[in-house]
Amino acid sequence: MVTVLRPLSTSELLDRTFHLYRNHFLLFVGITAIPQLVVLVLRLGGAALIAGNQFLGFGAITILTGLASYIAIEISHAATVVAVSDLHLDRAASIGSAYSTAKSSMLRVIGISLAVGIAVGIGLIFLLVPGIYLALMWSLAIPVTVLEGGGLGVSTTRSTELTKGSRGRIFVIYVLIVILSVVVSFIVELPVGIVAGLMSRGASTGAVGVVQAMSAVANFLSASLVGPLATIALTLVYYDQRVRKEGFDLQLMMSRLQGNTQAAAATPSA
Repeated sequence: MVTVLRPLSTSELLDRTFHLYRNHFLLFVGITAIPQLVVLVLRLGGAALIAGNQFLGFGAITILTGLASYIAIEISHAATVVAVSDLHLDRAASIGSAYSTAKSSMLRVIGISLAVGIAVGIGLIFLLVPGIYLALMWSLAIPVTVLEGGGLGVSTTRSTELTKGSRGRIFVIYVLIVILSVVVSFIVELPVGIVAGLMSRGASTGAVGVVQAMSAVANFLSASLVGPLATIALTLVYYDQRVRKEGFDLQLMMSRLQGNTQAAAATPSA
């Protein structure tokens, strides 16, 4: 099957996002879950330290867990972009190939995401609207750096060009994805929260450690389930903007036609 690329409406982009996620569920959850396993192990270690009354060690491992969580999210974003790209362009996709292709861009993704996050965060703290504007303007920086290369300046500039004229649509898509992600996380983590509330009343440090361990598992499940959604959507927006602004659909069609012509020319006649 060959993908027919064309400009998509907001509803079609959302439908394509959930179609890819649903039809390749294990692929996307697996990509997100692999680095999250490291975070899970650290959180379980923190729970063990609480159970053993080692609160100083728990503070240190909490800081390490926060850092590991950030890195895990960003490297899974990079691999998810590759997987979405492969599927959208009708190429074979797997967890291994996604990480193998994305590994050269992972440090850039971590750095760009941190820089953009700081700039957007400052904007949100002091001036809410400019902060949101920056977030939308640079929303495609990660797909750009993974699929095209380039550092912070190149990726943010390219994202600014691609998102121009479509930031309202990107805002709607992002808000809907965030709402869905929050709802799913709430459903997954709510039972653990109820149990934790019941167990924490006058509980021993051992019981608190058990609650922390349960919370770590619930967080791992929710992060693995909802983590890919926003990245899938933004990667599809990246391609949609290229179709709209650069005729990427025509470029892809021509490259495939040239490839078929070359293949036919290389085939010996009978």
